[in-house]
Amino acid sequence: MPNPSTADGARFDIGSADSIDAGLLEALPYQYASRRDVDITIRNPEYTSVCPMTGLPDFGCITITYRPDASIVELKSLKYYLLQFRNVGIFYEHLVNRILDDLVAVLSPKRMQVRGEFTARGGITSEITAEYRKT
Repeated sequence: MPNPSTADGARFDIGSADSIDAGLLEALPYQYASRRDVDITIRNPEYTSVCPMTGLPDFGCITITYRPDASIVELKSLKYYLLQFRNVGIFYEHLVNRILDDLVAVLSPKRMQVRGEFTARGGITSEITAEYRKT
């Protein structure tokens, strides 16, 4: 049986991860960079994307925890960045790494962790964590 998401390209409107524009992410100066470190935790409990195998929606919570260096992420830009994944077919493991790579490229934090906790599908839940530390 052919994969319904790719059989003729028209059955599902599934976007490619190549369509995600990391340029939407905006960095703001962290005004206390020379005075103290802080840890920032951001949660998006309503994350959605699409299973690239079935075309069905995936739901989860994305948690981003980081220690900024000179920049912090502007939250509205992060929201619009994450909304781009809504119709994109992407595996959880790739998604978490992609978000981490894009945020690190924009913010150059001292450290960052992106965690995805995804709702059950077929009785199985998945939690994926990717980490970065500045060397």
